[in-house]
Amino acid sequence: EVQLQASGGGLVQAGGSLRLSCAASGFTFDDYHIGWFRQAPGKERGAVACIDDTSLTKYYADFLKGRFTISRDNAKNTVYLQMNNLQPEDTAVYYCGATRAPWRYCRISSRYAYWGQGTQVTVSS
Repeated sequence: EVQLQASGGGLVQAGGSLRLSCAASGFTFDDYHIGWFRQAPGKERGAVACIDDTSLTKYYADFLKGRFTISRDNAKNTVYLQMNNLQPEDTAVYYCGATRAPWRYCRISSRYAYWGQGTQVTVSS
């Protein structure tokens, strides 16, 4: 059974940090690019960051301004999203997904084969 288990969300004050984890099982993890997306109430799910299967290439949404870092440990089948200097506008459900689509599609949610259940991040002002 394919599983992506996202964890690490929570409630944090503005300026604080959280580290999200996405643990994968049931598929060949190091064949897949992994993306973190987020969805706020009333908004569409949008890409936050992606990492390719080799960890050599990463994508970050422009609005992050260097605050988040994506990484992966293929030995542990896990991807991480370190989020620093969190702001109220970062409040959303964060989802991790896995795709074998070409790298140029990493920001396109419809190209993802598998999704985790999401983890809530709430940033208070």
